[in-house]
Amino acid sequence: MRAVIQRVLKASVEIKGKKTGKISSGLLILLGIEDTDGKEDIEWLSGKISRLRIFDDKNGVMNLSVKEINGEILLISQFTLHANSNKGNRPSYNQASKPEIAIPLYEKFKKQLEIEIGKTVQTGEFGALMQVSLINDGPVTIIIDTKNRE
Repeated sequence: MRAVIQRVLKASVEIKGKKTGKISSGLLILLGIEDTDGKEDIEWLSGKISRLRIFDDKNGVMNLSVKEINGEILLISQFTLHANSNKGNRPSYNQASKPEIAIPLYEKFKKQLEIEIGKTVQTGEFGALMQVSLINDGPVTIIIDTKNRE
């Protein structure tokens, strides 16, 4: 699993002109899934994100997690995070999972995030053409890949 995590003041997603998810202060997560991802990746990544200390404490130091600030999460599926552009100018998406594999993993990841932060996670719609709007706070953007754990 590959995630782009952005600290936001607010974020929303629209599909065909209709808002399907919106949050105020919290995290916008773009999530890419590949065939080799599984339960261990879900548990590790959701735990890592929920504990990621990227929000300011009272002294202005990034020392608090999304859970500690009672923040919200907007989760967006994004297969293009697994694009391979090594050859030519048209990226290949062969590494990204097909919907029959990715959708159940995406739903499990969402549920695990909800358990971790103790609240509902907002989403778009898997596989839909979405328009995502955000105000990045900082800006703070973190990329985490479960295949590169340290």
